[in-house]
Amino acid sequence: MTDSFVYLNHPSSRYQSFSILENSGKNWDSGDNRIKSGEQQNTPRSRVCAFLKQHSSYDVLPVSYRIIVLDTSLLVKKALAALIQNGVVSASLWDSTNQKFAGMLTVSDFINLIQYYYKHSSYSDALEEIEQFQIQQLRESRLGSPPPQLMSIHPLKSLHEACKLLVEARAHRLPLVDVDSETGQEMIVSVLTQYRILKFIAMNCKETKDLRKPLSEIKIGVYDNIATARMSTPVIEIVNLFVERKISSTLVRAGAYQGMDLPVGEAILKRSEDFPGVHTCTLNDCLHSMFDLIRKAQVHRLIVVDAENNLKGIVSLSDIMKYLIS
Repeated sequence: MTDSFVYLNHPSSRYQSFSILENSGKNWDSGDNRIKSGEQQNTPRSRVCAFLKQHSSYDVLPVSYRIIVLDTSLLVKKALAALIQNGVVSASLWDSTNQKFAGMLTVSDFINLIQYYYKHSSYSDALEEIEQFQIQQLRESRLGSPPPQLMSIHPLKSLHEACKLLVEARAHRLPLVDVDSETGQEMIVSVLTQYRILKFIAMNCKETKDLRKPLSEIKIGVYDNIATARMSTPVIEIVNLFVERKISSTLVRAGAYQGMDLPVGEAILKRSEDFPGVHTCTLNDCLHSMFDLIRKAQVHRLIVVDAENNLKGIVSLSDIMKYLIS
């Protein structure tokens, strides 16, 4: 494995035939993809669930795609550079010693590292030690990091099963892992994300047009005890808040360690020019309009505001997925 990480380009043919065989016994209406089984499907939400049960996890993936796999022996600084270079916030991990899947490297790992060195070391000492820090060392007990999540799913398992796993584990991504029938060795096929699944639903499940109940009625999202910060709040306080409240966050760019004491107002001026901005909605909006937005833009959460643009709550992709399958 060159420099301990690899880019894998996958065609779609490996699982296509299996997916067709699995679905061949189902009665489909090609006009709107509704399943005409004996199940009662009286509500838009139950019809979306039926849609998820009739599609495999592999169906979500594009015809051709690339996956980044990092060896656990790779230096953390090189791993961070690889993520930033490829515009991603996570990567699958591979244990080359034991030849098996080793979990995911995510933003939370870098957050834990920053938090530890900010509390226990000077900037110069931290930089010197991080120079030789490997991914596998991120799980050391002294860093206070949780053990790696080895949760995964087979590519031919249903999307409904994948969504249940994501909701139950409060995870944002789920690796697809297969086993080679000849060698018995695990193979990382790809990674499903909440956004990719919900966009697949938005693009292919016409039942979303019937999800017309407003947020005020379906009551999804968080509206009490919302974590907030002022533009003058130091970045490190927000980092600590991310960890304490288990809030998902964006990737920390290389060289940002020395900026932990900056006010967040100054820090956000350094974000990339292609930052997509903040998406808002109101309590009168419905899931149909949210799916319409997900179809057009890479949305991870919506800020709920009132008529005066005051903060009322936050709706995340996790909230939407949990509502659909509960």
